[in-house]
Amino acid sequence: MLILMDLVRTIIVETSDSQVIVLKERDGERHLPILIGMNEALAIDRRLKGLRTPRPMTHDLLANVVEGLGCELEQIVISDLREHTFYATLVIRQDGRLIEVDSRPSDAIALGVANSTQIFVESHVLDEAAGSE
Repeated sequence: MLILMDLVRTIIVETSDSQVIVLKERDGERHLPILIGMNEALAIDRRLKGLRTPRPMTHDLLANVVEGLGCELEQIVISDLREHTFYATLVIRQDGRLIEVDSRPSDAIALGVANSTQIFVESHVLDEAAGSE
C-alpha cells in the first residue's frame, strides 16, 4: 500500500557529509528521515526555493529531458529499504502509459520538488524504517 508523504524538512549541515530530508505522512504522524549527500540536499533546497543557475544542473537537465520528450513526472515512490539503503522509482507518464525508472530517493525528490510531484512510500518501508530506529 502506498502512503502519501510530504517533504517537511531539509537539514543541511555544512560540516557533515550526510544531510537529511524528512518526509511526513500526510494523513498521519509517521516521519521518514533519509540521509542524502550534500549535492542532492543543495539541489533540493535550490529547487524548492525556485533558484535558477546560469546553466542547467543535473536535476534541471533531467526535468528538461522529461518535458522535452512529452512526458510528465507523475509520482515518486520510495519502494524499498534494503541494508539501510532506500530505493525509489520515478513514475513517468508518456502518451497514457506509465514508465517506471529506478532512482535514488534524493535524486527523485530533487527532480520532483520543483513541480510539487507527489511522494509516496510503500507501507512496508515505513514499517521497516520504524523498526530500524
